[in-house]
Amino acid sequence: MAEVEFDPTAVTDEVSEGIGKIREASDLEELKALRSRYSGADSAMVRASKAIGVLPADQKKTAGQLVGKLKADFGKAYGLKEGQLRQEEEARRLRAERVDMTLPVERKPQGARHPLSKLMEDVEDFFVSMGWRIAQGPELEAEWYNFDALNFGPDHPARQMQDTFYVKGNQAKDAAGFVGSNMVMRTHTSPDQARSLITRGVPLYVACTGRVFRTDELDATHTPVFHQCEALAVDEHLTMADLKGTLDKLAVAMFGPEARTRLRPSYFPFTEPSAEMDLWFPDKKGGPGWIEWGGCGMVNPNVLRSAGVDPEKYSGFAFGVGMERTLLLRHDINDMHDLVEGDVRFSQQFEMGE
Repeated sequence: MAEVEFDPTAVTDEVSEGIGKIREASDLEELKALRSRYSGADSAMVRASKAIGVLPADQKKTAGQLVGKLKADFGKAYGLKEGQLRQEEEARRLRAERVDMTLPVERKPQGARHPLSKLMEDVEDFFVSMGWRIAQGPELEAEWYNFDALNFGPDHPARQMQDTFYVKGNQAKDAAGFVGSNMVMRTHTSPDQARSLITRGVPLYVACTGRVFRTDELDATHTPVFHQCEALAVDEHLTMADLKGTLDKLAVAMFGPEARTRLRPSYFPFTEPSAEMDLWFPDKKGGPGWIEWGGCGMVNPNVLRSAGVDPEKYSGFAFGVGMERTLLLRHDINDMHDLVEGDVRFSQQFEMGE
């Protein structure tokens, strides 16, 4: 093991250097680093203290007094600088936290519009810009409008209580004078389309937005109360090409210039032929791809007949999309709970983003 030497000149010079750097330190972190360097395990002071033990007896007293004085000088310089830096840091923090009590303040916290409300307005603005009209009907709906007028047979599964909320109080009369045998919480906004056909006649271009009700459990992607936008166009010579063009325009309005749609064969009682509508979504997790967005098709002739429209002269197309699903895709929201829990902070982040 190498012998430890006591070098009074070297330890004095190193401690003097350390004291000088302590006086120039600009913050507490730098000060702590200097203490570790000049009084830590590898410092000259520690090495000198260890070397005192191997000195001749007549030299130990003088060496010990020197090391003791150096430690005291270093500690005093460190303590003074630490106190000064702490005072400066506290002063800076107080300046940063200073409040001008003479300034006016907002006593009541501000809320924010729910992003779903804004999205509904954006969708309505899109249809209005094309010259369409907006229709909004009752949420408590006659069963005839909700099912019969839309070609749902009496034994259709959607009519069962595990899918539909039925309301007590029969024979209610609506604004059009129709007396319904049963009342339901509407399961879609399609009844507004049937009512518009009856009350407004054809040609008709109408978008129906609003809240609908189904007996779904609340989970990450479903809720028993949600919002829809359904569109109906009835005129002479309308085809699937008109439907596809309208869908593509809506997709671009909602999701940007890269968005487009495709149709897959499907079945719905109120359209024939029917299709599932997929959305090309550039921001899909895992890479761009197709995501199911809604349903669509050409209006079933039976629906036109139930509204008193001649299907030999007129044709039409209809489609529907879920507003919550549109919002989830548009803003990359993963959990439906965020939309319904009523936390104002959720809505405020959309206000700040505008």
